[in-house]
Amino acid sequence: MKRDEIVKELFRMQDKDYALMQVKILPTVAADRIIGVRTPALRTFAKSLYKDKDRDAFLSCTPHQYFDEDQLHAFVISLEKDFDKCIAEVEAFLPFIDNWATCDQLSPKAFKKEPEKLLPYIRSWIKSDKTYTIRYAIGMLMQHFLDDRFDTKYADMVAEVRSEEYYVNMMIAWYFATALAKQYEAVLPYLQEKRLADWVHNKAIQKSVESFRITPEQKEYLKTLKVKKSK
Repeated sequence: MKRDEIVKELFRMQDKDYALMQVKILPTVAADRIIGVRTPALRTFAKSLYKDKDRDAFLSCTPHQYFDEDQLHAFVISLEKDFDKCIAEVEAFLPFIDNWATCDQLSPKAFKKEPEKLLPYIRSWIKSDKTYTIRYAIGMLMQHFLDDRFDTKYADMVAEVRSEEYYVNMMIAWYFATALAKQYEAVLPYLQEKRLADWVHNKAIQKSVESFRITPEQKEYLKTLKVKKSK
């Protein structure tokens, strides 16, 4: 399937009401780049495109004109089972990601099988000057290294990030809120010692207090750790 055929198919699946909703929640994406294809339809399309002979031609056709093409690209890569091929495709695509949705939905199956092989790439991505490459690195640490593989050295990597970018700071806060739910005792000192930027610190607490995975007692204590804004 050629690129023009792919775009034609995306417009065939268009939901204009959904497109209007996406415009509101994707402020970094120009409205005329949003076709409005719902995620389940994109995932189904990605499965057929993954097996298509023109798959590689589509993946190499970056930057894409439409947000929905970016989403489709992310879903196709996510189906790749070979780690080496997958990581090459991710590295080629990351510089072109310009929104939180594509960044967060790029979740390759290959990484779930061999997460340890990801670490050198995560260490590189987290030092990038590109907003969504940094966000992706933190997301991968949150997805693959907060359970059995958790180590405070990974939390250190996230805590050391300083950024003026909203979508980076929100991901840091999300990481620590999730880490508190899964590794409370190990992660609590990052807040007690105020190792995060003030806004991120308070946002992590807010998200933790809103979480059903944090106990009422833990929530009350976390509230006492909020950084007060200077007058």
